[in-house]
Amino acid sequence: MAEVTEKAKPKKIQRLQIGLNVLVQLILIFFLVSAVNWIGFRHYKRWDVSRDQKYALSDKTKRFLNTIKGKMRITVFFSPNTPISADVSSLLTEYQYAAKGKIDIENIDPQRNLSRAKELFDKYKVVSDESLLVIDYEGRNKTVKASDMAEIDQSGMAFGEGPRVTAFKGEQAMTSAMIDLVEGKKNTIGYVTGHKEPSITEPPSPMAMLNQPQPTDSPISLLKTFIENENIKFQELNLFNEAQIPAEIKTVMILGPQYDLSDREIKLLHDFWNKQGRILLLIDPSAKTPKLNAFLNELGVQVNDDRLMAFVRTGIEELALIRDVQARFLGESPVTKRLANVRAIFFGGTSSITLQPERVHAANIRLQPLIEAEKGYFAETDYNTNDQAKLQADAKKAGAGPLTIGVSIEKGGSADERVQMNSSRMVVVSNATFVQNNALTQDQQALDFVSASANWLLSREQLIGIAPKIPQTLTFSLNEDALRSLRWMILVLMPLVFVVLGTAVWWKRRA
Repeated sequence: MAEVTEKAKPKKIQRLQIGLNVLVQLILIFFLVSAVNWIGFRHYKRWDVSRDQKYALSDKTKRFLNTIKGKMRITVFFSPNTPISADVSSLLTEYQYAAKGKIDIENIDPQRNLSRAKELFDKYKVVSDESLLVIDYEGRNKTVKASDMAEIDQSGMAFGEGPRVTAFKGEQAMTSAMIDLVEGKKNTIGYVTGHKEPSITEPPSPMAMLNQPQPTDSPISLLKTFIENENIKFQELNLFNEAQIPAEIKTVMILGPQYDLSDREIKLLHDFWNKQGRILLLIDPSAKTPKLNAFLNELGVQVNDDRLMAFVRTGIEELALIRDVQARFLGESPVTKRLANVRAIFFGGTSSITLQPERVHAANIRLQPLIEAEKGYFAETDYNTNDQAKLQADAKKAGAGPLTIGVSIEKGGSADERVQMNSSRMVVVSNATFVQNNALTQDQQALDFVSASANWLLSREQLIGIAPKIPQTLTFSLNEDALRSLRWMILVLMPLVFVVLGTAVWWKRRA
């Protein structure tokens, strides 16, 4: 029994073993915590959970930051009482994260650090008292003022209220300045004039002599501003006065000519195209331009004499005819890859485009559809008729195939996007209204498409992407009838509701 009892005694654990065991555990825990922190510091993700994605950088800005080769330095001269100080600071943090160490930022309060502020003001030759930031890249610098980054309403200051930020557009201003610095010289687009195209700069009307108010904006001022923010400038180009298209113009834009081009102008376009020229052509189908259409036909693109329409059901047995075209962008081309399956409305008349790739294949010309109308649209050749029965019959007889309204043309080069070769390029759209100010919507798909087309034509594929959204103030207006109805609602209907409720409560208590 004594031997059995002696065997049942547990083995005594030495203190040294316990200490070593605890030490090894602490070392392992320390190693695991350090490894998790290191991985989290080097590989992490950020999410913008704000309602309007205020601080999330656009796709175009991120793609541009990936192309920066050197180091960029941003010096911020913002006073603490500047209304957008916090917004700018948060946005710059996103730039630093997206640039992956290529951007250094220094914040200076000009009111507290006077010596450092004066030193940098002298270096960058800054002569403004306004809050601003200076972007420095490889010895070149550009200034972005606070007034360029926000729209501020100061109307309430007379009543003791502070300034109110109505629209923050810091990303547009900063990315535009960065592109200017990195690329240096601006790219030039020749804007063809002389055929009653929408003017870039609206000329003063005779009403100006009478000091009468008049609109001064161009019909395409939004488009012009949007494109010029990408280090691109527009230069008016009258082909009738030119012996040849100037060498500094790499891309020509033709927007909705109302008159046909002359034989001499068509020859200039031919010569420009054959010398690896780039053309952006937006056609107004209501204008008669047979020579311009013949030029496209030689390249395998036929703009048809029709209009796209669709019938939509508005009631049980009621149909309405719509002539504005809802279309989607196709994702097979580098122009529209970032806009794949995005929908947009093309206001005004739009005609169909027929592609004939087999006819021009021998000339090494590649055709690619970019935009297709949604299902339900049909191409009507008798588009001036008001006979609803005939139009409905034509809609039923129309084929179910896709209707193309936008196409890219490329001669030479390579079908592989990864291979960069010189080529002639063209983008054609059978609608010229969708880029005008009165047709642009808050979603700005039209602007993104034209921007992508311009960058593809300029061989800047790395800048093709969804641009920062243009801030727009939501406004509404009421006509006289609506104001009268609103007045009756406020003065009569709303008080009457409380009178009825009070009467009901009184009657219940009395009962």
